[in-house]
This record gives sequence, C-alpha cells and structure tokens, in this order.
Amino acid sequence: MLFHVSEEPGIVEFSPRPSKYTQDPVVWAVNEEKIRNFLLPRDCPRVTYYADANTVPEDSARFLGTSAAIVAIEASWWNRIRAFTLFSYHLPSEAFTCIDECAGYFVSRESVRPLQVEIIEDPIAALLARGVELRILPTLGPLRDSVVASTLQFSIIRMRNANAGRPATQVERG
Repeated sequence: MLFHVSEEPGIVEFSPRPSKYTQDPVVWAVNEEKIRNFLLPRDCPRVTYYADANTVPEDSARFLGTSAAIVAIEASWWNRIRAFTLFSYHLPSEAFTCIDECAGYFVSRESVRPLQVEIIEDPIAALLARGVELRILPTLGPLRDSVVASTLQFSIIRMRNANAGRPATQVERG
C-alpha cells in the first residue's frame, strides 16, 4: 500500500502532473514507513531523519537517542498543525515505481484512483502513533546543517518556509 497525503478532501482520481524532479508528469506517493514525513501541513518546514546500516553509532546516539525516527518542526507552526486536518489517500502499489528508497518516494505515470481515504484530524497524534519523536525547535537551520553533515538518512522538506534563524517570536503565528 502506498499513500498520498493531501489537504484536499474528496479526490477521486490523481492525474499525473509535471514535476521538476521527473521528466514526465507523475502522481506522487510515499510508502507506509515514510508517510511520517508528510503528516503535517504541506507548507510546514521540517527536518526528518533516521539511522540505517551506514549510520555510525556516534551519529545515532547524538541525533536519535532511543528514537527510531525524528520529525523536527519549528515552534511557529505548532498552532497551525494542531488545528489542521489531512487526508491520507491509500493507493494501489501496482501502478507505482520507487524512485527514492531513502525517502520512500514512488511515482506513477498514469492516473490512479484511491482505494480509500483516511481523515487525519490530529496530525500530531498520527505521528506519535507511528512511533515518531516530534521535536519542536525555534528554527530548523542548525539542525538541518548538522543532519546533512551526519551519516543519517534524512528528508528535508519545505525549508524555504523556515524561519531562517529568526526567533519564533518574530514569526507570524497562524
């Protein structure tokens, strides 16, 4: 089973769209393990990471502690996330090809109809139910730089919306 998480309810068919990451228009999906990276509003900046066989023990201890996976967000997004509803569309895996195993990304070059939709009224509870540690930071920049320089596997999403080092008190609250 693959998933497409959206803020839009009632999608009956996903049609391929142009993407700067692929030559052809595609429908994007993510696997069950990595859906954790998308249980937030689309524009919410985040740094997500986990260890794999290539992660050195020092990086695992420093960044993960006893957690299997981390999703870090900025404090300025907290209220928006708490008040957000997401829709997790369950998609048939047969139509998709994996293009990034680390991120769990899959694409289809044909239209895909969801098998069902799960309404996620509490994204934070959905993250925690998947055993993810949620970290809330004033800004993500320093963590992003440290994670990228480590041996961890990571996905960095929507950093263009991050605070860029400004304290949370200077960021507009939603």
